[in-house]
Amino acid sequence: MALCGRRETTNIAFGRTLRGQSAVKHILQSMEDTTHLLRLKLVPVQGVPMLKLTADNWPEIEATQARPDDLIIATYPKAGTTWVSEIVDMIYNSGDAEKCKRDAIHVRLAFIEATFPGLPTGVQQLNAMKPPRLGKTHLPAQLLPQSFWDKKSKIIYVARNAKDSAVSYFHFYKMAKVHPEPGTWPEYLEKFMAGDVAFGSWYDHVKGWWQKTRDHPILYVFYEDMKEDPRREVLKLLRFLEREVSDEVLEKILHYTSFQEMKSNPMANYRTIPDELMDQNVSPFMRKGITGDWKNMFTVAQNEKFDEDYVRKMSGSTLQFRTEL
Repeated sequence: MALCGRRETTNIAFGRTLRGQSAVKHILQSMEDTTHLLRLKLVPVQGVPMLKLTADNWPEIEATQARPDDLIIATYPKAGTTWVSEIVDMIYNSGDAEKCKRDAIHVRLAFIEATFPGLPTGVQQLNAMKPPRLGKTHLPAQLLPQSFWDKKSKIIYVARNAKDSAVSYFHFYKMAKVHPEPGTWPEYLEKFMAGDVAFGSWYDHVKGWWQKTRDHPILYVFYEDMKEDPRREVLKLLRFLEREVSDEVLEKILHYTSFQEMKSNPMANYRTIPDELMDQNVSPFMRKGITGDWKNMFTVAQNEKFDEDYVRKMSGSTLQFRTEL
C-alpha cells in the first residue's frame, strides 16, 4: 500500500496546515517571553527522566490509539532517527524526492511525545494522518503506549553505540533549548552514564527494545551497520516493510538520504525550527554523522571509566556494538 504523496498534518491550533516553521514562529512571536519553556528541569515519568512539557502531557501520550498499519521509528536520541525517517518516507513515496520535500521531517512523521504550547501535539498530528501513518518516538520500550503492542504495529528500532550517542546528545543538548543546561562535557558525561538525561538510560533503552524483538514485529538495526553499507540496510528496511523498488529508485533513495544531501535539505536538517528553540549556530542538528567521533571528546581517563561502567551495565546482554568502523 503506497503512502499518500500529500501527507499534510492539520494544525489544530490555527485551523490550517502546519507548514515548516511558519506556525512555530507565529507562536513564538505571540509570546512575550518563552524563557518559561526553555532549559527546564527533567520530570520523571514512571521513573524515567522526561522533558517537562512531555511529562505534563503524559496522560494524552499514554492513551495514544495505534492502528495495525502504523509504522513507528523508535530510537534513543541522536541515533539516526531523522536519517531512517527520511529513508522510510522515500520508500513510501517510491524515491520521489520532491514529494519528500512537501514538508519538514518533523511534520511528515508524527513525533508521538512532542508537546509545545499552541501547537498540535504529536498525538494530535498522528490522529490527523491518513493511514498508513508514520510516527517516531524516543520513548523507552516500557513507556510506549500499550496500544502499539496490542495492535502489533511495525516498529523500526535504530541503535547507536553508547560513546557516539553520548557525544552527539551532548551537542544536541547545547543547541536544543527545551533540554536542561548540559554543563561541561565532563559534567554531562557523568549525567549520561547515570541516565540523568531526557529519555533516561541509554543502556536500559537499547536493552529494553532488544528484548521486545522476541515477541513483536521489530526490525532492530544498528547505526554503524548503516554507515558501513547503506544499500544493505535499506534493503533490510524494504524487506521488513514488504515493499519492492527498482534499482533506479533504490539509487535515488541512497543518494537523497546521504548525510551531505540531508544536511543541505531544509526539509530534513531542522532549519525550519527557529533559533529560539534550536540554535544551530551553537551546533548543527546534522553535525558530523560519523562513527568514532567520540575519540575527539573522550579523554583517556574518561574512556577507561566509561568502559568499566559499560561492562557492568551491559553484563548479560547479547547486544554487540561497534565504536569504530
